Amino acid sequence: MKLCKVFVLFAAALASPLVAGQDKRMPGPSHPSLSRPIVIAHRGASGERPEHTLASYDLAIDEGADFIEPDLVLTRDNVFVARHENDITGTTDVADHPEFAGRKTTKTIDGEQHTGWFTEDFTLAELKTLRAKERLPQLRPVNATYDGKFAVPTLAEIIALAKRRSRETGRTIGIYPETKHPTYFASIGLPMERHLVAELHAAGWDSADAPVFIQSFEVDNLKLLHSLTKIRLIQLMDGRGGPADKAVASYADMATPAGLTAVAAYAWGIGPNKDMVEKDGTASRLVADAHAAGLRVHVWTFRAENFFLPADLRAGDDPKAHGDVAAAMRRQLALGIDGFFTDFPLIGVQARDTYVTAR
Repeated sequence: MKLCKVFVLFAAALASPLVAGQDKRMPGPSHPSLSRPIVIAHRGASGERPEHTLASYDLAIDEGADFIEPDLVLTRDNVFVARHENDITGTTDVADHPEFAGRKTTKTIDGEQHTGWFTEDFTLAELKTLRAKERLPQLRPVNATYDGKFAVPTLAEIIALAKRRSRETGRTIGIYPETKHPTYFASIGLPMERHLVAELHAAGWDSADAPVFIQSFEVDNLKLLHSLTKIRLIQLMDGRGGPADKAVASYADMATPAGLTAVAAYAWGIGPNKDMVEKDGTASRLVADAHAAGLRVHVWTFRAENFFLPADLRAGDDPKAHGDVAAAMRRQLALGIDGFFTDFPLIGVQARDTYVTAR
């Protein structure tokens, strides 16, 4: 959606009225887990630096995040890099490189047409000549001042950062990779699952105790991963639609008690859109039902800007101004979630710690 349209929609809205253990038995939301919920830095500290850059991940670690999250896509020479999408038009300066003008193309990915430049059409060496830029400059103008400063990182570089900062800080920094469009990548001869497992196992992460979660909106690739590794898997879900691989009819079906029981056969937890847990003060039974099925719940994504907040937590009418996102986090912590994604990990850590202390 174009951001000019986003601001119009926001104006209309203004006018309108742990690190977890291995025991999977969990109490309902009225008796939240006694373990400390985890804070996952969504694409790093992406509210303060351009997303999916080493600078963004490094800042998130400084701010106390338990996990940093890279979205993973593949290059033409089969190297994992961190980008929100394989379409890098909006997150790099590729359009400013005349040598790559001929690579602009239109593709159908997960049933939707996209026109731009795509990671699978570049080698890693070519991608390394590009520089990251802010994806939401109208909402995050300060981030845009860092445009052109940072390269596109590889998974190997992110693993190395997490390990180095773990040694430096004395606390374990985990990674929380998402496989992006795995069915699409398999269709062009770049399957993700065995390649990802091999890279994580080579890093020494091959058990359910490893500081790693692998997440996906698709189903069959998680089932394949379940057969390849003991690393904990998270089934992502949204309030609308369904997985691109069509393995399940809809996310709504997946979020029922029967659907959650099926998910528990291959996944350690679920990652629902936070609105599926609580919206406008109304809570669902999703956390309780997931816990009853033996699943943990890591919700996405808390952002501080007014544009992303419910009306009662906004500060004024500027969509890029920051409201009370900590209150939104605490509402869901009180419902028993086991972790959450946020673009602002410092606020997330403070809200989590305040909640844990009060509890």
